[in-house]
Amino acid sequence: MLNDESAQSAKRGSWRSRGAAYVSSLTLRQISSVLPPDQAWGLWTSRQIVARIMDTFGPSLANTKAVRVDTTTPDGRRVIGEWVYGAGVSRTATDRAIYFVHGSGFVLCSPRTHRRLTAWLSQLTGLPVFSIDYRLAPKHRFPTAADDVRNGWDWLTERCGIAPDQIVVAGDSAGGHLAVDLLLQPDVRHPAGLVLMSPLVDLTFGLARSREKDRPDPAIRSRDAARLIQLYCTGTESGHPRLRLDVAGGRTLPPTLIQAGGAEMLAADALALAEDLGSSGTPCELQIWPDQVHVFQALPRLTPEATPAMQKIAGFVADALRSHDIEQAG
Repeated sequence: MLNDESAQSAKRGSWRSRGAAYVSSLTLRQISSVLPPDQAWGLWTSRQIVARIMDTFGPSLANTKAVRVDTTTPDGRRVIGEWVYGAGVSRTATDRAIYFVHGSGFVLCSPRTHRRLTAWLSQLTGLPVFSIDYRLAPKHRFPTAADDVRNGWDWLTERCGIAPDQIVVAGDSAGGHLAVDLLLQPDVRHPAGLVLMSPLVDLTFGLARSREKDRPDPAIRSRDAARLIQLYCTGTESGHPRLRLDVAGGRTLPPTLIQAGGAEMLAADALALAEDLGSSGTPCELQIWPDQVHVFQALPRLTPEATPAMQKIAGFVADALRSHDIEQAG
C-alpha cells in the first residue's frame, strides 16, 4: 500500500517538530556546509556532532543491555557488531531477531551512535537487535560496507541458527541502501520483513536535488551530503549494479515498511523506492510524516511524532512475523 503524500500534506507536524526543523536549518545545515569531509578534522567534527545529537535527543537507555560481538566465520570473514536488548527483553531469546543496519552516509555512525534507537526498537518489539558494525569510509571504500553487512547476515542465519524468516531487517538512511542491496542478492534467503527509515536510494542525489528545489532539507544540502557519499563510492562507476540498485527489475522483496520525513530531501528517495518495490511485486507501505526531519524516529526528545512512528514499526514487525507463522501453519 502506498500512502498518498498529497493527502498527508494537508496535515502538519507538531509545533515542536516544526520548530526543531527551523532551528536545524539555521544551525546544522550551515555547519554541514563548511565542514570538509575529505579532511580529517572535518570528518571528526561531523562524527562528534551527529553522535551528540543522537545522545541528546534519543530515547532513554535505562535497563538496556549491549553485548559486543567480534568473531570470525569458518571461512575467515570477520563480523563485528553488538546485540542490543531493550528494557524487558531477555538475553535468552534466540529464535527471532531484528538485524539493524545503521546509516549516516557510509561514513559517520556506528552501533554506538544508534544504540538508543536500537534499544527502543528492541523494547517495543520484544526482540533482540543485532546491529552490524560495518567498516566506514574513507578508510574503507565500496564494497566494504556491503560485504560486512552480508557477512553479518550470514553469521546471524548460519552460526547463530536464526532462520531468515524469523528475522526482520531494518535500516536507516545509507543503511537502507545496504539493506536493500543485501536482499537483492539472489542467494540470500529473505527475512520476514524489511523496515526502512529515511532510506537513501539514489547515491547521485538526483532525486534529492529535485525535491530540494521545492523544499530545502533543514539538516543538510544535497551537495554536502553527496560529498560524504563520494568518500565511499570514489573509484567506482555510479552505475555499478550494487550502487545503482535495480529494485523495479530485481527480485520481489519481503513485505516492506518505508517511513520518511516530509521535510527531508530523501522523501524523494522513499517515494521512488516505494514505486519500484510496487513494480517488482513487493508488498510495500509508504509513510511520509509531515514536517519531519531525516530519521526523526531516533529523536523522540526533539519530535513527538517519533513515538507513534516507532509504534507503527513495532506493529509492522509483529505482523510480518505473525503472517509468516500463519503461512507456515497453513
